Amino acid sequence: VQLVESGGGMVHSGGSLRLSCAASGFTFSTEAMLWVRQAPGKGPEWVSTINPRGSSTYYADSVKGRFTISRDNTKNTLYLQMTSLKPEDAALYYCVKGTRNGVRGQGTQVTVSS
Repeated sequence: VQLVESGGGMVHSGGSLRLSCAASGFTFSTEAMLWVRQAPGKGPEWVSTINPRGSSTYYADSVKGRFTISRDNTKNTLYLQMTSLKPEDAALYYCVKGTRNGVRGQGTQVTVSS
């Protein structure tokens, strides 16, 4: 199993970023996928989940209405569109296979300046 995140960077408060996660080594289209983030000095925080077909999505209250999770099963890729970013969204963002304790990638850093 390999998960490779990309798309992180530094943005101003109110800005947008789109994260991607390229998956390989398993049947992507049969697995729920998640985004989890971890800020310095804090524990992991679940952000969002999408079911295998992409027909159901779930969000933490802290990101609801600002973030959108999606997937392209033809490309084995997971996405997280982030808008109206706030300084408290700054963290290392991981994509995770299956459950909150599943295999995760190396993460992509998101920095939000106020």
